[in-house]
Amino acid sequence: MTRAVADLPEALVRKRLSEMLDTCRQTNTRPSVLTLARRLGLTNTTFRRRFPDIAQEIGALRSAPAATPGGPSEQDRLVARNAKLRRRNRELADDLALAIAQIQHLALTNERLHGALESASKVTNIHSRGGNR
Repeated sequence: MTRAVADLPEALVRKRLSEMLDTCRQTNTRPSVLTLARRLGLTNTTFRRRFPDIAQEIGALRSAPAATPGGPSEQDRLVARNAKLRRRNRELADDLALAIAQIQHLALTNERLHGALESASKVTNIHSRGGNR
């Protein structure tokens, strides 16, 4: 058996709908019937059964494309994205130059250590004798 739910006046439901729409605009989210139903203490099905026209309004608002009045145009977004990609490319080029310098330093250090090892052990590397025999 289902629990009894008090009748809600449509004016209260419309007020809560208005509050929810304001919140959605501020958070850049889409409204939902379930959210409004929960705010009113109803299940989704009960809300849709009692207020079908409000549920349809929310559905229409939810399926409408998000309008961005006063927001950046497509060109502005592309220019910003291009600038971001250029910055990232510069950062990666700097990182690559640093990695190359470190590899060069390690190669020189490795060569110096091999020379020190050969002189310390009095062993000559076959490849350093200068010819194939």
